[in-house]
Amino acid sequence: MSSNHDSGDDRPVLLVIADSLSYFGPKGGLSADHPQIWPNIVAAKLGWRVELIARIGWTSRDAWWALTQDPRVWAAVPKAGAVVFGVSGMDSLPSPLPTALREQIRYVRPESARRAVRDAYSWLQPRLAPLGWPLALPPHLSAEYLEKCREALEHLRPELPVLATLPSVHICDAYGRVHKGRPATVRALTGWATEKNVPLVDLGAAVGDHVLAGRGNPDGIHWGFEGHEAVATAVLDALSTSTAAAGGLGAAHTVDS
Repeated sequence: MSSNHDSGDDRPVLLVIADSLSYFGPKGGLSADHPQIWPNIVAAKLGWRVELIARIGWTSRDAWWALTQDPRVWAAVPKAGAVVFGVSGMDSLPSPLPTALREQIRYVRPESARRAVRDAYSWLQPRLAPLGWPLALPPHLSAEYLEKCREALEHLRPELPVLATLPSVHICDAYGRVHKGRPATVRALTGWATEKNVPLVDLGAAVGDHVLAGRGNPDGIHWGFEGHEAVATAVLDALSTSTAAAGGLGAAHTVDS
């Protein structure tokens, strides 16, 4: 999932490296240029363009891999006005079965065996999820990977504003409606962000009422457009009040809001 660069467009780039919460809507996945997903709402308010690098199930580890391995990111960083790491939600979800197993199912052959493994995984995951442990990514590793991302960007662009997000909330049956790992992930990321002066957007606070009231996607984890609007507002507020982002962002937010 990625938007496309326009070589003739010299507007600043909002670089978003995220999971599926950045591009799923009330009925499923949407294209990277859909005007009602939060990265595009934010960019429209700022008068910027978007480079959205995202996939379903991505964790903070995947954000690091994208930052270091995806040439679209390399092209976007020199033109970026800000970078938002919209990961950590998947990190905090229960993953009693190894994450690597889920990721490798697509490679199982023949097709009949792949279907059997996928069906078994789908049956076991919600039944084991109430254990609440282990998580898809331990909290200290979430913080460590995001710090590696921040350090890499600081080395290239010391003045570049970097934001991160705290996990959303969910009522997803596939995860047993369990989110016992969220508090630990929030603590780890808050500690890291405080130490490194990284603004945080609390996705749970932004969309909590929306999701828990059942107004989001029927899967119980993704959002409707109301949720995307709320997150866009929170991201804009974080950008406009960030010391690192001072000098232009606040004005753009005020003018377009």
